[in-house]
Amino acid sequence: CFTHAGARRWFLIREEREGPARRTGEASKQGRRCRPGASGDRNSPAHHQLLHTDHPPSPSSPSSIQETLHSKGFIFQAFVIPISFAFVVAQEGLVRSFHRFLRRPVQLLLVISIKRRPRKGRYHRLCISVALSLSMEQLRQVGEVLGSLKALMAFQDEIRINKRQCCLLADAFDVAFEAITEEIRQNLNFDERLTKWKALEHPLKELHRVFREGEQYVRQCMEIKDWWAKAISLSQNIDCVQLHLHNLLWCIPVVLESIEAAGEISGCEEDAIYRKRLVYSKKYEKEWMDPKLFQSRFARQYLVSSNLCSRMDSVWKEDWWLLLDMISDKRRSMTKQENRLAELVEGSKGRIFPSSILVASKDYQVRRRLGNGSLCKEVQWMGESFAVRHFFGDIEPLVPEISLLSTLSHPNVMRLLCAFADDEKKECFLVMELMHKSLCEHIKEICGPRRRVPFSLPVAVDIMLQIARGMEYLHSQKICHGNLNPSNILVKTRSSAPDGHLLIKIAGIGLSSVKNSKASTNQTATNPCIWFAPEVLLEQEQTGDSGDSRYTEKADVYSFGMMCFELLTGKVPFEDGHLQGDKMSRNIRAGERPLFPFPSPKYLTNLTKRCWQTDPSQRPNFSSICRMLRYIKRFLLLNPDHSQPDPPVPPVDYYDLETSLSRRFTSWATTEPTPVSQVPFQMFAYRVVEREKTNVNIKDKSSESGSEGASVCGDENTLSSSSTLSDDPCSVPLNSLKPSAQLHSDANKKQPLKKTTANGKANVDSGQKPKGRAVRPPQLTPCGPSLRMNSESQLPPLMESPGRRKSRGHASDSEIA
Repeated sequence: CFTHAGARRWFLIREEREGPARRTGEASKQGRRCRPGASGDRNSPAHHQLLHTDHPPSPSSPSSIQETLHSKGFIFQAFVIPISFAFVVAQEGLVRSFHRFLRRPVQLLLVISIKRRPRKGRYHRLCISVALSLSMEQLRQVGEVLGSLKALMAFQDEIRINKRQCCLLADAFDVAFEAITEEIRQNLNFDERLTKWKALEHPLKELHRVFREGEQYVRQCMEIKDWWAKAISLSQNIDCVQLHLHNLLWCIPVVLESIEAAGEISGCEEDAIYRKRLVYSKKYEKEWMDPKLFQSRFARQYLVSSNLCSRMDSVWKEDWWLLLDMISDKRRSMTKQENRLAELVEGSKGRIFPSSILVASKDYQVRRRLGNGSLCKEVQWMGESFAVRHFFGDIEPLVPEISLLSTLSHPNVMRLLCAFADDEKKECFLVMELMHKSLCEHIKEICGPRRRVPFSLPVAVDIMLQIARGMEYLHSQKICHGNLNPSNILVKTRSSAPDGHLLIKIAGIGLSSVKNSKASTNQTATNPCIWFAPEVLLEQEQTGDSGDSRYTEKADVYSFGMMCFELLTGKVPFEDGHLQGDKMSRNIRAGERPLFPFPSPKYLTNLTKRCWQTDPSQRPNFSSICRMLRYIKRFLLLNPDHSQPDPPVPPVDYYDLETSLSRRFTSWATTEPTPVSQVPFQMFAYRVVEREKTNVNIKDKSSESGSEGASVCGDENTLSSSSTLSDDPCSVPLNSLKPSAQLHSDANKKQPLKKTTANGKANVDSGQKPKGRAVRPPQLTPCGPSLRMNSESQLPPLMESPGRRKSRGHASDSEIA
């Protein structure tokens, strides 16, 4: 079955049988050449015919596929994978791919029905081609979205809201695509796209998601229906820079790094490979770790030119001025209701308007209450859906807090659009963006006996990064949350992300007198002290009142660490513990923390444990957390085998990288939010220091091996399995880039365990798996794809076999406490 991007028709391939006629070699050849849209040679005994149906079989039910094929005259047997091919299938991840394909529609799905086992080799080449051609398909899809965006921008004069931001986004996407395709043309061979481009698959998939979300933003701004509602919700909105361009500038370094990894194994000439590796190593030298030098050298590659950076800083203000001019020009022809809405748009910040503007509107309609016992309702107003927080009480003391909340604007912070009040009835209406549910509710819905962990690692890290970015912005505004927990994190499913990515917004900020009037269902069911820092619990015990506690930024970091535990494990902290009430509070102050299960990744559990340190001074700030999470997200994207029983681990501790870089760049140690234009440089600086520390560990280990009499010409050295992360350079590839290494892992495993030393003697394996390989300086680059090179290669081997890595594992993986 083949599906085409943007098409809703399914092409079903049928093979007709004509009695006992014997298939000729020419007929088989013509049948194999058949492609979607062509029917093949109809004179051959067996040909392939493409049929069309508007009702595709359900991907989740193999029986429905069988019934549909049978009703169309097909001969359906089964999905057959020969045993001789099982090793290759497992190595390339095809089992997981087919498993994923059967559960939702995809761009390319190949269903094979056979009667007998095919000749060895033909099935092998077919499956490998399907698995490895996805990188080119992802690149094509990115270009498809860019073409759609260019078609929209042909009518940019019709954009009436955030026109300058839409133009900036389109220009940035255009420059990014040109830079990426230029790098691909210079570093990769098109003829090798089926065999050596696999490292690009997941980074390009992430880039495709970024492009789709940006295109949807432009579509939303171009929609002319319900213009006043869009003016209220999109004016003073900075999602273009802080959300879409942030994601783009984070993704570009990862895509470029994957191109470099694929480029190291591209081509057949050793001299050309050597030169490319030398060029890549020179790129990540310490001399470029200066923001100005980086901008002058890599401005086009990383989208940090002075023109784009200046536009990022001013584009929001320009759109705001254009909107005010547009409203001013329409003043004379406006109705009375439109004049009220114009005043609402022009002066929404810090003002509280009469409730009659909202309630007396003809199209104002209350839909439903949001949550049990919540003060929020979903309403329909001016053709759009909003969330309204409706409460009663004295409004005058709340005016300063409401004015402060109306000035907040960040993609990951719940935004107050406008406020209405009735002084006589003492009621207040706060209009906000509509979200789907809380993070607590979402986790409860998706978790179950068959799915104990709510999110995959990439999705969990993405959620953690969004929460950290929102808190980074709040702390830069001198606002401490004080009640950070999953009930105050609101989520919305992204329609462009079928892989489970969510849009996160932090709620529950301010209006403490209103919050304390009615407790949420989750807080009554769960002891709220599990989210509070030890110093906050101590103060509550001393004062006897939780409402008067002085919350700090580091207390929010502690709460964030507890939420990370729930995101990674699906368990509420201490839910299976024996401590309740005062005992739990006392033990938390004494240092007790929840325990991670065994398979938890070390690099994420370490970060979580840093956040919930008992000493507040030992906890990182949210700016540092954001930088570390961005780099962890990059690591997961370049190493897609993180869900395997023995997943890859980073070569260094990212907290150590952050500490050393914060000492070098004093601006990193502040709590100010990172400018979006600085994200590529921060990713680059992390990469440079990571390479430096890894190479130092390599040299230290190489010298230790040399002192023990080991050869420096490629002999196998046995390394201790209990060595630490910093002392074991061969536990992972130097660039932490596993996809490029897996392209030929099957060929690597077939090589015999008989090595030839420099003296010409054979080193025969004695039944014990080799643990590592001594290397010789200088190390040109940590992106070494030396899996196709035998011991006679002229290049220094920079990476050990993935099979050898996995056979050994890492000692720190078992250290949970």
